[in-house]
Amino acid sequence: MQPLDYPVAKLSDCDDIVRLLAQVFSDSDPPAVAMRLSFGEMKRFLQLVVPNIIPDGLTVIARSQDAGKLAGVMLSDDFASPLSLDQNQISSKLLPIMSMLDGLDEQFRAGNTVSPGEYLHLFMLGVDREFAGHGVGQGVVKACVENAARMGYRMALTEATGRVSQHIFRKNGFVERFSVSYQDFVYDNSKVFASIQGHDKAILMERALV
Repeated sequence: MQPLDYPVAKLSDCDDIVRLLAQVFSDSDPPAVAMRLSFGEMKRFLQLVVPNIIPDGLTVIARSQDAGKLAGVMLSDDFASPLSLDQNQISSKLLPIMSMLDGLDEQFRAGNTVSPGEYLHLFMLGVDREFAGHGVGQGVVKACVENAARMGYRMALTEATGRVSQHIFRKNGFVERFSVSYQDFVYDNSKVFASIQGHDKAILMERALV
């Protein structure tokens, strides 16, 4: 595989990040696939999110050293400062997913005091299919938590929605704190994720950085 660099993302990386994450999540993220979110719907959501997150200096990418191709991204922000989105600007198909993940976050916040500059939130992990199976996910998560530790963050957490990402985070020292079963989750009186097979649950995972 081509050698990779793992720099902190810049605003000039936004378009590449949006394209990669929109492709990965519309193709393979269990809740996104269950809701039939298209590439275009994911792209519109990410175009609202990514430019607002990148300036925090918490997102890390993987790029090939020769061609400069984006191989992976760990989109991250400060857990104490969640983005505020106008729901009228995003697909309604995203709302059940956001509701499920917000429920996990609320369980975590109920037992913890969260202050700015303390909790790194690893938001969306994506690896280009060309680079899959070569440890890019592991590498970009590792680089991301190391970057946050240098910035003074002491903890990191993520909401992992599939077996692959859950495995990657476990290998990086994350442990399960809360979870929600796809078969049991109800949104608007409907089990919207009941069609998901091979992935049991979404998990909020945490690890110390110091």
